[in-house]
Amino acid sequence: MRENPVEAKKHIGFLPQKPPLYSDFTVDEYLVYCARLRHVDAKKIRAAVDYAKEKCGITHFSKRLICNLSGGYQQRVGIAQAIVHNPMFVVLDEPTNGLDPNQIVEIRQLIKEIATDHAVMLSTHILPEVQATCDEINMIEHGNVVFSGTIRDFNNYMAPSTFIAIFENPPQVEELKNIANVLKVEKLTATRFRFHFDGNDHTMTRRVTEIAVEKGWRPSEIVLERDSLDTVFAQLSGKGIKID
Repeated sequence: MRENPVEAKKHIGFLPQKPPLYSDFTVDEYLVYCARLRHVDAKKIRAAVDYAKEKCGITHFSKRLICNLSGGYQQRVGIAQAIVHNPMFVVLDEPTNGLDPNQIVEIRQLIKEIATDHAVMLSTHILPEVQATCDEINMIEHGNVVFSGTIRDFNNYMAPSTFIAIFENPPQVEELKNIANVLKVEKLTATRFRFHFDGNDHTMTRRVTEIAVEKGWRPSEIVLERDSLDTVFAQLSGKGIKID
């Protein structure tokens, strides 16, 4: 980018948060125009446009005015213009913004398909989108990278600090609270409890199981709970909320 920015930009496709669509153009007119802007060879424009339309599932709307398309299909046209010149690197900024749930699922799948042929960077503040779409994550807070790794690394970054336990013959909540390193116990149902504990205590669930068996509480299930992406982000950015 520094040595030859013009040449580098030829290999980048970009979809801003609000797609730069011309609503009075047909899909074909718009994509041909975008291909020309990207300096696609005149002899290859038709093939480039057909490739982008097929990839984005909009071939059957070739002659349709963009203003007459649904929000989901307008977003597809926006993604098509980002790949019409077959770039190596595609940047998508909030690609599911303003879409309904069904359209969001379709666009997520489209992004995954595009990622088989292009390197794709998804820029978003909606963490569930990251979890549903991405393989790797770089988290930036105030210009600083606070996390870089795979989604699995991200999910495992914070040690679990809660678990759900089901006892067929449960004791009083106060007795559960007296177990070492238990910070808090929530009674969810007559037999279901959420334990909050020190995440550094890796023997917590085993110890609770052993105590439950010893005291005849008849444990039937104990499951660790992972923090949500939003919670992990809050902790990484120093905005986590401590349990009282």
